[in-house]
Amino acid sequence: MAKETDGSGAPVPQRLLAAATRLFAEQGYDRTSVQEIVEAAGVTKGALYHYFGSKEDLLQEVYARVLRLQQERLDAFANAEAPIERRLRDAAADVVVTTIENLDDASIFFRSMHHLSPEKNKQVRGERRRYHERFRALVEEGQRSGVFSTATPADLIVDYHFGSVHHLSTWYRPDGPLTPQEVADHLADLLLRALRP
Repeated sequence: MAKETDGSGAPVPQRLLAAATRLFAEQGYDRTSVQEIVEAAGVTKGALYHYFGSKEDLLQEVYARVLRLQQERLDAFANAEAPIERRLRDAAADVVVTTIENLDDASIFFRSMHHLSPEKNKQVRGERRRYHERFRALVEEGQRSGVFSTATPADLIVDYHFGSVHHLSTWYRPDGPLTPQEVADHLADLLLRALRP
């Protein structure tokens, strides 16, 4: 049985994910071996297979952990006692910040998702769809209540915002002129301007 933690207290699954994320980002998923991952994490292959069934499972988890975080945060914003405009703006900004904070994970996934089996790909797409549907429900709530314009369909508004989010990995640099929060504020404001009656 694999040790749960190393001397520093870091859980083995966390170490494996950190090593895999770094290597996938540097070398690409298809050019990274299981041996390189376990060596970088300081564990055995047995430990990897104890926590993850395969390298493909690691790839899926790299993206799934970010999506879980974003879903939890979106649910909290959606359920908050605040005006719809505030809830949507908070959700729109948050997905930008959390994507930038996990930029390697997002870029790895979009670059490598074709390596997932059809079953795993379908599962991840379903989780993404659930997130997008919850986000779209906020837009629709504002449109129904008259706070947002109905001139543009909610689906198109959501695609517009998430197109910007998914594109972040191609241009955002931590040493660039804008902080993650500044980028988030600009994109959230653009979204709300597009919805103004």
